[in-house]
Amino acid sequence: MAIAKVNGVEVEFEPGMTVLQVAELAGEEIPRFCYHERLSIAGNCRMCLVEVKPGPPKPQASCALPAAEGQEIFTKTPMVKKAREGVMEFLLINHPLDCPICDQGGECDLQDQAMGYGRDDSRYEENKRAVEEKAMGPLIKTVMTRCIQCTRCVRFITEVAGSPEIGLISRGEDVEITTYLGAAVTSELSANVIDLCPVGALTSKPYAFEARPWELKKTESIDVMDALGSSIRVDARGNAVLRVLPRVNDDVNEEWISDKTRYAVDGLQRQRLDRPYVRVDGKLQPASWAQAFAAVAARIKAAKPERVGVIAGDLQDAESLKATKDLFTALGVKNLDARQDGSALGDGPRESWLFNSTIAGIENADVVLFVGANPRLEAPVLNARFRKQWIAGKTRFGVIGQQADLTFDYDYLGAGTKTLAGLAKSKSDFVTALKNAERPAIVIGQGALSRADGAAVLKAAAAVAKTFKVVRDGWNGWNVLHTAAARVAGLDLGFTPGEGGLSTADMLKPGALDVLFLLGADECETAASDAFKVYLGTHGDAGAHKADVILPGAAYTEKNGLYVNTEGRVQMGERAVFPKGEAKEDWSILRALSEHLGAKLPYDSLDQLRAKLFADHPTFGQIDFAPGSIPTVFDLSGLGGEGELSDAPLESPIKAFHLTNPIARASVTMAECAATVSGAAKIAAE
Repeated sequence: MAIAKVNGVEVEFEPGMTVLQVAELAGEEIPRFCYHERLSIAGNCRMCLVEVKPGPPKPQASCALPAAEGQEIFTKTPMVKKAREGVMEFLLINHPLDCPICDQGGECDLQDQAMGYGRDDSRYEENKRAVEEKAMGPLIKTVMTRCIQCTRCVRFITEVAGSPEIGLISRGEDVEITTYLGAAVTSELSANVIDLCPVGALTSKPYAFEARPWELKKTESIDVMDALGSSIRVDARGNAVLRVLPRVNDDVNEEWISDKTRYAVDGLQRQRLDRPYVRVDGKLQPASWAQAFAAVAARIKAAKPERVGVIAGDLQDAESLKATKDLFTALGVKNLDARQDGSALGDGPRESWLFNSTIAGIENADVVLFVGANPRLEAPVLNARFRKQWIAGKTRFGVIGQQADLTFDYDYLGAGTKTLAGLAKSKSDFVTALKNAERPAIVIGQGALSRADGAAVLKAAAAVAKTFKVVRDGWNGWNVLHTAAARVAGLDLGFTPGEGGLSTADMLKPGALDVLFLLGADECETAASDAFKVYLGTHGDAGAHKADVILPGAAYTEKNGLYVNTEGRVQMGERAVFPKGEAKEDWSILRALSEHLGAKLPYDSLDQLRAKLFADHPTFGQIDFAPGSIPTVFDLSGLGGEGELSDAPLESPIKAFHLTNPIARASVTMAECAATVSGAAKIAAE
């Protein structure tokens, strides 16, 4: 490896690194505004100036200067100090002195670096220029007079999000950041520009004037808005969650999160279930916990086990799923299902329902085929990885299903199952590339698996995967893209119908059951079922509307819980605030209910429950381990089932990205985003 000197200290570095990166390897802090590790180099803020020998006798921008063998880099010389002070002075010429009222105050790079590298006075007395605010939609608040034109937002929205809706116009002192024709930014990742903005030009509109950073309690947790399991930080004050920010996790979300992850949190305060209810004379009436448990226990005891069913929702933690399964299995109930969308998964080995290439490992695939998946809506952060590979020219993509804008180019092969079944015989360029690929991958979405013919589609997809050797020694390219945060944990636990048990669709038929227990299940239509319905959940959503008894549970920010993401990675969510009102953690509600049912669960604390969970299902003890990181060869032959393939096109199950779960549907911000996106779509159509 090459060697350079940084302030007299020798440092080894890899070819292609910049002077800034080499200086940081030596432990030197280099100030910067425009440079960001995950964006292209712009070199337009000039704050990262250093002195380099050999080279011209002047400061140079370290972010854009390649490091070379034998270089001497100086970061603390009088020349560098004077140059940085001059750059800071220029940056502050037009910057308003509004730190006391700026939402970025306390978390502002300009504020920090002005203190660390700036002068203690200014020699400019001219009037500051003012810039009109820009309408960027319901998420991004703009104060463009503060903008220093670092162009981080432009580069992110163009390169990472793939939705070039922000740009730079004019020249010289008239230069401005603006949106295309003044339209709102509609990307599913748009609010990441707020984190990237080093000043207060782009801030969070829903969070505006809510709190200062030092007032907040910060809790590291896991997101449940999709099945990716992004690493997040939950900031709360008192018993209210005020915002969610991303944490860096290169294996999962890098440092991005979707707008839904970030902004659905106001739904945690609205339409909440904060006390038990029992339906009396057709109307839900407030009740005590004892009354609610008595009503549930009386109905379950009066029903035969084969006339009782349980459906689990999409936001459940593994502990609540385990407690529910243990309780109802002890009662002899076999009608259990965590697949409220009717997905055909659950019968094969664990690898059959995982994203086996892993989220980070999918970047190693050279050809990827999407089957009934729209990753832009189902996992926007994962979609950014696909776009990154497309930009680098490393991966070729093909789609069977909806012809949607995925932010990258792909070969469109067809809309339905006929294309999938006949793929091996096709002579298209993409099929040839798939045959010759060293690391081919198939990404199967829930749009393909949750149909009436889902089992047959799964079998056809498995046949294609086998034909093209998607699973081979050292590589497993069989990937299922889930949309529900609780789905993989449910499948790992075997939360599926036992022998002779009913699936979700069968349980919801008229006359099928006497008692239906809904564990946070809001995405299945229960109106046709005439069973006595018990709903354990957080919001007054679809499940609660039809319920005869409501047991108020805790949202994901209000409990400690384990979640398993689409690649099988077990992650820990941490409690940031306490449950609302009389609501309790889900597992503790089930533990209390078990006593009323005469089937007391054998654990009295969360630690005891987790010990039982780890003992019965060892994979849950492998915290933060992605099983696909050690590729496993498994037999694709047994996947799926018999049946005719429907001619209906394969479509993503997500129609409205911002309204996919009870928390998001309770959110005013998400409702505004949905209206903005649908309005933009109508205008485009016209």
